[in-house]
Amino acid sequence: MAQLASALAWGARGRLFESDHPDKRNQGRLLCPDLSCYIMFYTYILYSKPINRFYTGYTMDIDRSLAEHNRGKTSFMAKGLPWELVYVEEFTSRAEAMKLESFIKKRGAKRYLSDLNSQ
Repeated sequence: MAQLASALAWGARGRLFESDHPDKRNQGRLLCPDLSCYIMFYTYILYSKPINRFYTGYTMDIDRSLAEHNRGKTSFMAKGLPWELVYVEEFTSRAEAMKLESFIKKRGAKRYLSDLNSQ
């Protein structure tokens, strides 16, 4: 019983408890009619001239991701400094952003960009 009281004190309300996960928050409820409060997800392609390579990913914060890549957190990223943003697409759900990221990775970023330019 003490655990239940503790959980209720922290704001847990059983089925009414809302997730902190961005895709699950306020699902199905329109809190901002003008769509200004929706969390956006981005699929992006970076290019490195020094190693002539592309990197594809998705994020909720494109500026933070680009800054992290340009800090060279991994050995691959460090070899490619500086990374430049060559493509970005915005989505309203993580699933859509991940789907495009997967498609680009299977196809190859260079080929994907080439196909976009030829349209």
